[in-house]
Amino acid sequence: MKSLLRIVRIFCHVFRIGPSSPSNGNDMGYNGNKTPRSQVFKPLELLWHSLDEWLVLIATELMKNKRDSANITSILLKQKGPDHQDADAPTPSFAAAGAEGRKELSTDAGESKTYDVVGKQEACADCQDVISMTANRLSAVIQAFYMCCSCQMPQGMTSPRFIEFVCKHDDVLKCFVNRNPKIIFDHFHFLLECPELMSRFMHIIKAQPFKDRCEWFYEHLHAGQPDSDMVHRPVNENDILLVHRDSIFRSSCEVVSKANCAKLKQGIAVRFHGEEGMGQGVVREWFDILSSEIVNPDYALFTQSADGTTFQPNSNSSVNPDHLNYFRFAGQILGLALNHRQLVNIYFTRSFYKHILGIPVNYQDVASIDPEYAKNLQWILDNDISDLGLELTFSVETDVFGAMEEVPLKPGGASILVTQENKAEYVQLVTELRMTRAIQPQINAFLQGFHMFIPPSLIQLFDEYELELLLSGMPEIDVNDWLKNTEYTSGYERGDQWFWDVVEELTQEERVLLLQFVTGSSRVPHGGFAHIMGGSGLQNFTIAAVPYTANLLPTSSTCINMLKLPEYPSKEILKDRLLVALHCGSYGYTMA
Repeated sequence: MKSLLRIVRIFCHVFRIGPSSPSNGNDMGYNGNKTPRSQVFKPLELLWHSLDEWLVLIATELMKNKRDSANITSILLKQKGPDHQDADAPTPSFAAAGAEGRKELSTDAGESKTYDVVGKQEACADCQDVISMTANRLSAVIQAFYMCCSCQMPQGMTSPRFIEFVCKHDDVLKCFVNRNPKIIFDHFHFLLECPELMSRFMHIIKAQPFKDRCEWFYEHLHAGQPDSDMVHRPVNENDILLVHRDSIFRSSCEVVSKANCAKLKQGIAVRFHGEEGMGQGVVREWFDILSSEIVNPDYALFTQSADGTTFQPNSNSSVNPDHLNYFRFAGQILGLALNHRQLVNIYFTRSFYKHILGIPVNYQDVASIDPEYAKNLQWILDNDISDLGLELTFSVETDVFGAMEEVPLKPGGASILVTQENKAEYVQLVTELRMTRAIQPQINAFLQGFHMFIPPSLIQLFDEYELELLLSGMPEIDVNDWLKNTEYTSGYERGDQWFWDVVEELTQEERVLLLQFVTGSSRVPHGGFAHIMGGSGLQNFTIAAVPYTANLLPTSSTCINMLKLPEYPSKEILKDRLLVALHCGSYGYTMA
């Protein structure tokens, strides 16, 4: 298959360098040979025809085996008789037919008919074996077909012929991917360039391990670069970013805006004015200092979240006349950092990561900027508001530079009452107003800079939690500071050490999950655990005792940072139950 792909690349090269409109009027091919440019790929047409036939054949066999499976299952159930059928019983497997290979089964008419059940089972197995043996080869041919199709299209356009091909064989291709998801990373590169096709496979892609998706992300991010195997190549002296340490934000914004984007993708070097140091250590320092400056209140670009651990675009950032240029610059810096696997020293709200990924926000995201308002929205959803006389309309008051303004959530919203029937729409529109519409220009400017280095098609491989890890890494947690700023209630005391012994044994990732499980945040605010916020201000991490019953898991109340920990009979059981709770429910906390 590697030979086929090499041959196809040669065909594509011949096609590209051939003149499209020679002076003599003839569509000549490579080196003036007599093969018209439009006929370069004709020798491969037989291969594409065979590929189509193979996929049709496999689809036919899959459908046939599906029908056979349904027929045999139905017959086996009838053979059991109505008195023995159980609607909740699992579907019988083909193996239930017996090793003798043939079995007398009764039909609806009471006649006896011989069915070669095991034979059908073997036929099904043979079909699956054929898929296993051919999937990789056929996927490589599909990749070659895509290369030829895309070569003949203008850049940025997907071949209608290829889209039609994928839609026609959708079931078989999904069968290939479900059986061996690696095929996506090895051969189905076309998904990254075809959003309309990517959506068909996205649920399968996101089910793959984070590590595999990261590798695929960087492989395609750097594909086609002159030094794609050496991203941090040596940089020409003229390409060094010379910045002033005492005005790092403005000087960096100026030099990055003037720099060649393609060269910045390939490699980056930074030197501080008046200093000799260079290299990756200086680059890391630059990203670290600059990312902190991006959220400097003096620039009014970002505001802190309610718990003080994350940042959100400032809806009133226009007090800074250059705010949109600076948001574009902030996007460039985060895009550059991600491109070169550098970490930034800031964390953003979940809703902002969603905006970067193109994921819609929901009412729970409001909690990061206004926990009380989020609780009110939750209450509206959870309760019947028919007879409460709330008199809410699809219009809300919004603070604009200290003055309250009435903003309609939709046309004519001021005259539309919120009812039990339309309250979900109201909550979603309020959420979009506060979390999206209020900062849409800032989001657009940021994404304009970010997408200069990170294509939207690639970043959508991740969710908001994974994007945070890619940009900011795993936060460090000081266990001693955590212990020192913990309170105990309902039976536990400071002398009870099993919990802290377990925390010491946890990995850094598991400690982050624990912190998120109890507080709703994966980060410790600046100043440490003494500065953790609750729903009503500063609120220490608290451990409350709960009577033990078998298999009872720990729970939490995130608004008061409380871990409700059953009084387990041993440290081993405590650790086991705690880990189950973390891995099953670390993102399932509530605001109550």
